[in-house]
Amino acid sequence: MSQLPALPGSPPPTGRRRRLTTWGVAAATALATIPVLLGAATAQAATGTPPYWAQSPFNVPSGVGASLPFTEYEAEAAAHTGTVIGPDFTQGDLATEASGREAVQLSSAGQYVQFTLTGAANAVDLHYAVPQGTSGTLDVYVNGTKLSQQLSLTSAYSYISTGGITGSKTHKFYDDTRLAFGQSYPAGTTVKLQVDSGNTATPYTLDVADFYNVPAAITQPSGSVSVAGYGADPTGAKDSSSAFNNAITAANSAGEPVWVPSGTYLVSSHLNISKGTIEGAGNWYTQLKTNELIDNTSSVAGPINLSNFAILGSTVGRHDDSTSNAIDGSLGSNWTVDGLWIQDTNVGFWLQYGNSGCTVENTVIESTDADGLNFNGNATNCTVKNNFIRNSGDDALAIWSYPTADSGITFSNNTIVQPTLANGIADYGGSNNTISNNVVADTEPLGSGIDISNEAFLQPFSPLSGTITVSGNYVIRSGEMNPNWSHPMGAVQFDPYDSDFTGVTVNYSGGAILDSPYEAFEIVGGDGTGHVANGLNISNVKVTNTGTTVFQAETGGAASVSGLTASGIGVSGAYNYSYPGKVSGAYTFNLGSGNSGWSTTPVLTTFPDPVQAGSLNASSTSLSFGDVASGSKSAVQSVTIKNPGTSAAAISSIAATGPFTETNTCGTSLAAGGSCTVGVTFAPTSGGPLTGTLSVASNAPGSPLTIALAGTGVTAGTNLALNQPTTATSSEQTYVAANATDGNTGSYWESSDGAGYPQTLTVDLGSAQSIGSVTLDLPPATAWNTRTETLSVLGSTDNNTYTTLVNSAGYTFDPSTGNTAKISLPSGSSARYVRLSFTANTGWSAAQLSEFQIFPGA
Repeated sequence: MSQLPALPGSPPPTGRRRRLTTWGVAAATALATIPVLLGAATAQAATGTPPYWAQSPFNVPSGVGASLPFTEYEAEAAAHTGTVIGPDFTQGDLATEASGREAVQLSSAGQYVQFTLTGAANAVDLHYAVPQGTSGTLDVYVNGTKLSQQLSLTSAYSYISTGGITGSKTHKFYDDTRLAFGQSYPAGTTVKLQVDSGNTATPYTLDVADFYNVPAAITQPSGSVSVAGYGADPTGAKDSSSAFNNAITAANSAGEPVWVPSGTYLVSSHLNISKGTIEGAGNWYTQLKTNELIDNTSSVAGPINLSNFAILGSTVGRHDDSTSNAIDGSLGSNWTVDGLWIQDTNVGFWLQYGNSGCTVENTVIESTDADGLNFNGNATNCTVKNNFIRNSGDDALAIWSYPTADSGITFSNNTIVQPTLANGIADYGGSNNTISNNVVADTEPLGSGIDISNEAFLQPFSPLSGTITVSGNYVIRSGEMNPNWSHPMGAVQFDPYDSDFTGVTVNYSGGAILDSPYEAFEIVGGDGTGHVANGLNISNVKVTNTGTTVFQAETGGAASVSGLTASGIGVSGAYNYSYPGKVSGAYTFNLGSGNSGWSTTPVLTTFPDPVQAGSLNASSTSLSFGDVASGSKSAVQSVTIKNPGTSAAAISSIAATGPFTETNTCGTSLAAGGSCTVGVTFAPTSGGPLTGTLSVASNAPGSPLTIALAGTGVTAGTNLALNQPTTATSSEQTYVAANATDGNTGSYWESSDGAGYPQTLTVDLGSAQSIGSVTLDLPPATAWNTRTETLSVLGSTDNNTYTTLVNSAGYTFDPSTGNTAKISLPSGSSARYVRLSFTANTGWSAAQLSEFQIFPGA
């Protein structure tokens, strides 16, 4: 093959701002209304950590998802010397946005991730994150030899904040960078990405690497008009907008396509095109640096056909007041987009004003600030197929029937990974649309994998009508805890929102819902007024692994369900409780034949905590032993282990780490529904906070079951007051009592200035302790002049009756000797509560102390 061109780093950010897009207003407005649902829902909030399964979005049956020209390698599955982060489902967390919910972090020089190729490759696309505000390089080694090329990484187009969207947090942490090797390497080659001394954007978080074997560049077709003939600059140094527009005019006059040879072209303003064809040499060869290639703000006749080039944008932050969308508006009738690569623009495709008979296929859309592709009304009989969309800042694919209906839209065989704010695929209204054989994985808290909805956002809106066909889709690890509702989103959601499902039939059939953190299907009237969801037919769907139930119904209506087979379901029954009616069992499930592994009973009226089906559980997730003298043993604390599964669990080992020991009654098998007891003892041999883990290994899911163990070993030099609850009679501004026991002499407590004496400071040691001495500190800085504070020391076992341990006396704090004072306590002193009572301070009109330390020894 011919050599791939050197790929430039991402173009520099631009400050372009354009007209307000209706979608920005819509999203912010609609999401801002969500809290109306909170009246009852917040009291039912689910808690707990969702279970995790590592199903790959590429490990699906043939004919499902896109057929893609790369092989994807997960960093955490490769050889590495970094730290695996995740799995996690916490909004705003770096691991949560990783594909498969895990990634590898490289924090210091010498750390690496090394991939072993399973097929030939000549290029790589790395999905990565670096800290906000940083840019840098990452070195590449092939079979141990360092390449002259480096990967260029930047955070400039990541870390999106959308304050106008209720419940959102900073998101879209990751981006992509491409590198052509200059030659093809065979299977078995090792490609190592390593932090060397010149790579300074640490920590580098590597998620996945997509290795391509890019074919040779396409040659110029005969009878085409090249932009080179009109002065287009293939180095990207000069603006080529005029050259492109002149070539388009000439090509249209001749009835020929426009040809864009290999190179990088700066296109600083959108093209003037109402019809025509633009072709490139391939999306790794022909690269257009632009945020907005097409912006047709009214209907055009078209067709506008685009193929085989990349659009590499440079948008910084989401701009709903800008049309910085790679392809915006109308492309007319009977057009085709084939083989584009779109990255770092506000939106990939925002299609409005009139599009019909159109096709978008074989295209990559990565790291957009908002949607990947959205049909924004007046689109008919269009197909979006065999595309790869990753890291979109809003819906990856959407149909939005505003201001007129979309109809006959088909989304088929697309692979969607990590939409970072909203849904994988959303159908907001319209008629006779089809969503089939797609893969959606790893959605975020404000969306589901697939959402069929009458959420209008703006009026006039055309609700769902006709037949909506959803078939053969695989939805993986989708649905999270929604921060607006404080309840979980389903992997698949049916949402009447602004109007009932009437005059529409929704057929959801085939495919699978896999590894849902919470429920598989959610049926909800999202605006909180109780719109009902009728006309649902669910058939022949496989549900494998849910954190909670198969169904979560929060409104009224009815669905027919048949052939739904389930396994690994975390919680039995179905949540079925309407809002705002608060009616148990308000939704009707008409059950046909072929259902198994799940049930609509018992009816749940509070959101259950997520669990992994069949996993052992413990009566407590942690044990705390408090303070125990070094060289002695604590009393035994017990935890009950239960097996909620339907078969016996084989127990292979039970062990405690650290200064903890265990005894148990569990044996080698725990019967279904049975329980056993593990007793744990803390026996410290040193001082300070000590931790360990009780692990129960078995053949049950989620093994091993772990219980955190903690205690403090006490020696003569152990500060019993460190981080213990501390109170005072008064505090000045931010100089609170807790500052006196935080272990930091730079912070301090001060009573209210001029409040008078006595002022007291009291530490709760948690239990009665033998105490031998007290050390008091003021900040060591020389700015603190020498002063004498007069105080007494008192002790109590109940915080009511105090005994004087040391009578009132003056203690001098001198910065030249560390601003510290030590007080010996009477032999045999014991107390849970230790109090200092201040009556004077020669240096200030208040009591002051930076550290109050209490020791067992003298």
